[in-house]
Amino acid sequence: MTFFSKIFGLSVALFSFSFHSLIVKAETVETQVNEVVNHLVGMMDTSAQSEANPPAPNVRMTTCIIELSGVQNEINSVYLYQEQALNDKLKEPYRQRFLEINSGENENTVESTAFRAIQPQRWINFCDRPQNQRNVNLDDLGEAVCRVSLRPLMTIYIGETPPEGCPTNIRGAVRITNTVILHSQGMDTYDRGFDEQGNQVWGAENESYQFRWIN
Repeated sequence: MTFFSKIFGLSVALFSFSFHSLIVKAETVETQVNEVVNHLVGMMDTSAQSEANPPAPNVRMTTCIIELSGVQNEINSVYLYQEQALNDKLKEPYRQRFLEINSGENENTVESTAFRAIQPQRWINFCDRPQNQRNVNLDDLGEAVCRVSLRPLMTIYIGETPPEGCPTNIRGAVRITNTVILHSQGMDTYDRGFDEQGNQVWGAENESYQFRWIN
């Protein structure tokens, strides 16, 4: 075997290895994005927690997949609409947002970017519409206000906001932090709001908000 044929053979082997690695990595990233989406889509609430601990709020979270118009969808990117409302006031959600779920900048992470919905009244109970009627324009997303980076750990995903938190203007808070745990029963969150002095003004104390699937 000549020197050139050895080099050619080695180059082909390296290319094949690299190409296979890229395919495996792409499949892994796509799988993780889809797993996070599947963890989020649907309805879950805190009714069981509220029943066991009456001071805890009884909140429903509803999430669905949307079709985004006016943008070339990035690979491995899925868009969602999500709203939270008290179970006895489902037509008056206190939190509405669009989410973009895609692969994170760091390997083996999935990022959930939240956008503040423009004209929130338009989107109340948006997930009640048929799938083919859940179309949203790019301009409707509003500004990106928060990002949660999620990492797989066995059969669950754990995510956090940036250390400095995310800006908000909800109930006297100017900044929020959150830790999110996605699991087979639903989702646990440690949502906390802080004022300008850094004092926690609402949110989880020693116990998470325990959202469980509604069958």
